[in-house]
Amino acid sequence: MIPRPHESLTPNTYEYESLPLVKATGFREYDARWLFEKEINLMGVQALGAGLGTLIHEMGVRPDLVTGHDFRGYSSAIKYALICGLMAAGVRVKDVGLALSPMAYFGQFALDCPCVAMVTASHNDNGWTGVKMGANRPMTFGPDEMGRLKEIVLSGDFKLRQGGGYDFVEGFAERYLADLTDGVRLTRKLRVVAACGNGTAGAFAPKALEAIGCEVIPLDCELDHTFPNYNPNPEDMKMLHALADKVRETGADVGLGFDGDGDRCGVVDDEGSEIFADKIGVMLARDLSKLYPGAQFVVDVKSTGLFATDPELASRGVKTDYWKTGHSYIKRRVNELGALAGFEKSGHFFFNAPVGRGYDDGILTAIHVAQMLDRNPDRTMADLYRALPQTWGSPTMSPKCADEVKYDVVERVTKRFEAMRERGESVGGAAIADLVTVNGVRVATQDGTWGLVRASSNKPELVVVVESPVSEARMREMFKAVDTILRENPEVGAYNQTI
Repeated sequence: MIPRPHESLTPNTYEYESLPLVKATGFREYDARWLFEKEINLMGVQALGAGLGTLIHEMGVRPDLVTGHDFRGYSSAIKYALICGLMAAGVRVKDVGLALSPMAYFGQFALDCPCVAMVTASHNDNGWTGVKMGANRPMTFGPDEMGRLKEIVLSGDFKLRQGGGYDFVEGFAERYLADLTDGVRLTRKLRVVAACGNGTAGAFAPKALEAIGCEVIPLDCELDHTFPNYNPNPEDMKMLHALADKVRETGADVGLGFDGDGDRCGVVDDEGSEIFADKIGVMLARDLSKLYPGAQFVVDVKSTGLFATDPELASRGVKTDYWKTGHSYIKRRVNELGALAGFEKSGHFFFNAPVGRGYDDGILTAIHVAQMLDRNPDRTMADLYRALPQTWGSPTMSPKCADEVKYDVVERVTKRFEAMRERGESVGGAAIADLVTVNGVRVATQDGTWGLVRASSNKPELVVVVESPVSEARMREMFKAVDTILRENPEVGAYNQTI
């Protein structure tokens, strides 16, 4: 028997050491994250494992699961507590040890395990832990599965059974790296700065890049779970600035930054300029579509409009589907459409057959960037970036809006834009050409200028992004139009930043 978890327990008490603690807020849309010891304890993690095992059987999936853990001082303990719960629920566990998330995803294929449970807090600060889960390779759980798991765990409705087992898989890291690099050899000698923020990727990314022929300049690749320099997060400006400085100092061809669990990659060009992930996606789409004309891509709604307007992509018959933000959503959509790749503005890239297995892997992204440079021997990374049509875009802006009302506000804004289109009204001085409503509302005009309003998945905020391929003035006109409609809703508060 595993007791029903409690929402709150006081550390350093008899109850805390005797009962499971699992705070409900840890169950997110497509993974789970808690502050360890404050929001979940080891017995709570055991309950999570029992709940996941119960759900796997409920779904009718063969109960074989691969697990691993990231490099934090407490992650291995959390993994073993999770394994105890999984085994109690009749799951046969294969443990690949210290791992990146994509290494665990690879294990689903290489070890013939339909299920995965990777213990990681990704790029979160120390103190956080979490689990990325799936039961249908290469996808990870979405809102439906996470909602059901939450119900099972918080109600204590565990179905314990015989048949569980444990097997530690020796040498799996070498197997993963060999799979990534076999048959990949660059003809162009590239000097690459690999920045890992002292996170888990430091044990794997430099080796992979060296194996394909790169000269690797390591930056903060020594494993240190105190993260003494900055959090391993390629969207964090401190990490990007350190990467850019190292590129300029060493004259490297490119800088590649990896997040804490290795499923994202950030890029700095040879001149030390950061290239946002959606623009890297356009560059890779250009490169891959030369090899695969007529390719289908999937991008999230925050991404640049160049996927739809770039003449080079259009000339090769490329089709792009704008879809919901979130790595689980993009991954599923890539699989559903049989797309060649999916690109998310946060840096999650999903390469599908024949250039990947459909899951997000930061090292594979880095390899594709290196191959793109290899196929363009007379051009630098900065040259390839400058070859893109120019756009003027905003940062991701986040006006405050309470969790209880943010989805209602977005629905009202969506209906307002739909009504404007029906009446033939203009937005920012131009007619509405398209509305994408799969995730909030993305309104576009004939000249390619667009604005997005959606609800944040995990904060009491909205997300607002605008971009124009015409001019900064057009971008600002779109922002003013979107903001004017937002201000019709008194629940919308101040922005974190604006343009």
